[in-house]
Amino acid sequence: MGHWTYTVILVATFAAAAWLQALPGVHVLDRPRRLGAALLPGLLFLGWDVLAAQSRWWAFSDDHTFGVRVLGLPLEEIAFFLVVPTCAMLGYEAVRVTLPRIRDR
Repeated sequence: MGHWTYTVILVATFAAAAWLQALPGVHVLDRPRRLGAALLPGLLFLGWDVLAAQSRWWAFSDDHTFGVRVLGLPLEEIAFFLVVPTCAMLGYEAVRVTLPRIRDR
C-alpha cells in the first residue's frame, strides 16, 4: 500500500465504528462539546508527540505516509488523535445506550 498505509488503516478504523452513530441514542458526532472533551487528551498528547519526533526519539516512515508534515508530524499522525478517540466514543456510547435495553429484556 506504500504511502497509503497509515491513511487506509485510519479510514478502516473509522469505518468500523462510524455505523454505531446510526444506533438509536448514540449521538457522538452531533454533540461537539462531548466529542471535544474526548479529543482533548489526545490533542494535548500531540505536544509530546511533536517533542518526541523533533528530538528523534522516534520517527515516521515516509514509505507509509504521504510525507506532508505539520510541526514535524505527518498529517496521518495528527488524524490518528482525532480518529481513535472518536471511534472510542462511538463504541462507548453504543454500549452505554444498548446495554440497558438488553438488560431490560
